[in-house]
Amino acid sequence: MPIVGVFGIFVLVFILFFLRIPVAFAMAAVGFFGFWFMTSFQASSTMLGMTLWSTFSKYSLMVIPFFVFMGEIAYYSEVNKRLYSTAYKWIGHIKGGIAMATIVACSMFSAICGSNAATAATMATVAIPEMKKFKYNSILSTGSIASGSTLGVIIPPSVVLIVIGIYTGLSISKLFYGSVPAGILLTLMLLITTYFLCKIHPDWGPTGPRYSLKEKIKALPGSIEIVVLFLLVMLGLYKGFFTPTEAGAAGSALAILISLITRRLSWNGFKLAILDTLRISCMIILLVTGALIFGRFLAITRLPFEIASWVVSLNLNRSLIMFFIFLIYIIGGALMDALALLLVTIPIFFPVAVKLGYDPIWFGVVITVVTTLGAITPPVGVSIYIISEISRDIPLENIFKGVFYYIPAYILCLIIFLIFPEIITSISNLVH
Repeated sequence: MPIVGVFGIFVLVFILFFLRIPVAFAMAAVGFFGFWFMTSFQASSTMLGMTLWSTFSKYSLMVIPFFVFMGEIAYYSEVNKRLYSTAYKWIGHIKGGIAMATIVACSMFSAICGSNAATAATMATVAIPEMKKFKYNSILSTGSIASGSTLGVIIPPSVVLIVIGIYTGLSISKLFYGSVPAGILLTLMLLITTYFLCKIHPDWGPTGPRYSLKEKIKALPGSIEIVVLFLLVMLGLYKGFFTPTEAGAAGSALAILISLITRRLSWNGFKLAILDTLRISCMIILLVTGALIFGRFLAITRLPFEIASWVVSLNLNRSLIMFFIFLIYIIGGALMDALALLLVTIPIFFPVAVKLGYDPIWFGVVITVVTTLGAITPPVGVSIYIISEISRDIPLENIFKGVFYYIPAYILCLIIFLIFPEIITSISNLVH
């Protein structure tokens, strides 16, 4: 098939996206008809049936609803409020401390949630009223929440990393361990950004009350359940006690047990957690299925392999090539859903990265960091619109201004990951 025709069909996918056709169905339709065009209707029908069966019959696919359910149980148990209270009492007394406490709470909630949108919604509900009370500038308050919410797909267990692992065949455990230092570094960068913003604009983040050491220690139990859940998942995977799927099941069971012991989960909250888990899991599994069908079409065209060979033949510096790949992801993330962008582009750029000699785990973690920028950049910026909906008295442009101040932290992180890839690969290689 002529290369122009292949690219034409690839462009068609994005046209369907912008026409608001569901991403999963758009990718599946183009993949099916493209495969039919390249082979025959019979071959395309066989491919469709085999892909659907192989996808939905996978035991490993259960890892998605298990981890989503664990996060939903934590959400409806109001874990976020206790996390925020703990972080607030420890660092809320310094300049910009309430914004920093929000970012820390976001990072801890991310350890069991795995979702940008959920982290943004829960932390905005809790933190914005508190920051308004202490007369925080809305640019700083909303910017810290929006940027902190992106940690939801970086710090494990991340649904996006799970999908990448299933889609590429990479070890989900290795992706989890590789994303731990990435999440920690990004969290530190966001905290440093907040500190310097309050140095430049002292009136943006007034100090909160100072709590005694006794009160701080008394607040620590509010975060114990998060630590327990995180350690159960990560240490269980590290010690080989269970697979990622079993880790999700164990985490969900422990989350329910903790909610029962603390009596913080109502029957209605439990039902809502189940409904949300079904909705989110169905959406993700359909996306994966559509992407696999589209991937079968790309494989038969040999387009990904041809592009990888062509890029390597250019003899350009591999860091420069990776920089342009990052740029494509940043621009793409600003125009469409991050998960959809990953599923469409991984068949193209994953072979390129491997051909250039980059570690596959490193690439999987780094593109997750890059595309999560899409959650806080216009015109998609889902986290921004969630915060705007919750705090309707704050102008939307103030939220975008706040996010703008935090974007350099992401860029600096990416530069560090390029120069020192061992930050991501060392732990996963050590563990396995």
